[in-house]
Amino acid sequence: MKKYFILLAGSPGTGKTYLMNKLRERFPDMYAITLDEIKEYYAESIGFNHLEERAAQEQTKVYPFYYKALDLYMEAGKKVVVSEYPFSDKQKDQLQSLAETYGYEVITIRLTADFEVLWERRCKRDREPERHLSYIMTHYHYGDVLEDRSLATNHITKEAFKKIISDRKYDDFELGTLYEFDVTDYGKVDYAPLLDKLEEQIKSEE
Repeated sequence: MKKYFILLAGSPGTGKTYLMNKLRERFPDMYAITLDEIKEYYAESIGFNHLEERAAQEQTKVYPFYYKALDLYMEAGKKVVVSEYPFSDKQKDQLQSLAETYGYEVITIRLTADFEVLWERRCKRDREPERHLSYIMTHYHYGDVLEDRSLATNHITKEAFKKIISDRKYDDFELGTLYEFDVTDYGKVDYAPLLDKLEEQIKSEE
């Protein structure tokens, strides 16, 4: 039985979570894990007093948890494992090593968009009430509340956002077979042909 490791890559604001949900509709038994959900878990359970503490928490707790979870599910032979994140070379070697160790075929679906559109989406998302406070505050602990999100202490600047995208080369990440979509205009994006292809491919090998 072939096994698949699907990576949803691309800068923040490209709609990776939406695509993850579309994949869930096609593959309800897939195992999905994201670094962001683990970051939020540790923010809620431990919190941080400053950004340096948050960065250390990511290195000592978030990433080890993420890779261990992937390792466990791949070792168990889950047929379809999916993860989404603004992946970069920082994660590439470890993800490739896990896929090779457990015999997973890797598929990268990379989403791209014009920077000005990404910046507009980022600004809007960071001010929505559903946005987890740990992403936009310099300190966070369980129970913290901020009604006016524009007052957050860690809003990223346009220049910093552009530099991160450029330095981490989100638009260049790929492992295995690559499919790329320009999502500058969501209305012009049609995932159906790719999802049909993946469904046919994966189910034909069950």
